[in-house]
Amino acid sequence: MDIESFKQQNKILVDSTLLRDLTVVIDGKGHLLGRLASTVAKQLLNGQKIVVVRCEALNISGEFFRAKLKYHAYLRKMTRFNPTRGGPFHFRAPSRIFYKAVRGMIPHKTARGAAAMERLKVFEGVPPPYDKKKRVVVPQALRVLRLRPGRKYCTVGRLSHEVGWKYQDVVSRLEERRKVKSKAYYERKKAARRNLAKAEQGANVDSKTKSQLAQLGY
Repeated sequence: MDIESFKQQNKILVDSTLLRDLTVVIDGKGHLLGRLASTVAKQLLNGQKIVVVRCEALNISGEFFRAKLKYHAYLRKMTRFNPTRGGPFHFRAPSRIFYKAVRGMIPHKTARGAAAMERLKVFEGVPPPYDKKKRVVVPQALRVLRLRPGRKYCTVGRLSHEVGWKYQDVVSRLEERRKVKSKAYYERKKAARRNLAKAEQGANVDSKTKSQLAQLGY
């Protein structure tokens, strides 16, 4: 995928000269796990820094019971000599499940792949400082755009909770606090915008001064 198509499909301003400095924060809610992982893996290999938040709200297509059976089959896979030391290690947290999905799409044992994985951060919920940064979505991975209406799906958070993840209630409680703070901030922001609009309408400023203020960013 070239830069122009990435701009159009993902609504993210990406410049090749600023690629390494720009960190894209993706809101995982409502995305299909595999489709999002493939897009993230490709951009990591291209040098993009990516943060994925709310991994517990990622979706998996198909019934929940089917996903749970597949995960239990995955739990039975182990080494012959010492599973506690030799692996494979079965992650329960939603963020680690997504991390391993991305890792499987990257040659992570090479220097290039290891450097790509260093550019990825994954979280449950929206911890600071990412709660105050712009979050984007990936349209080509959204469930409402890719999964046929009426098809069954489940969330990674529920799957993780039923296979041993212990922090579902903690994350949900912290998310409720964050949403209250975000709503209060948004109300203050709307009030400030209304006051600014009223002040601009009532201000008696000539066109020359307006152009000068516009050049200065006001």
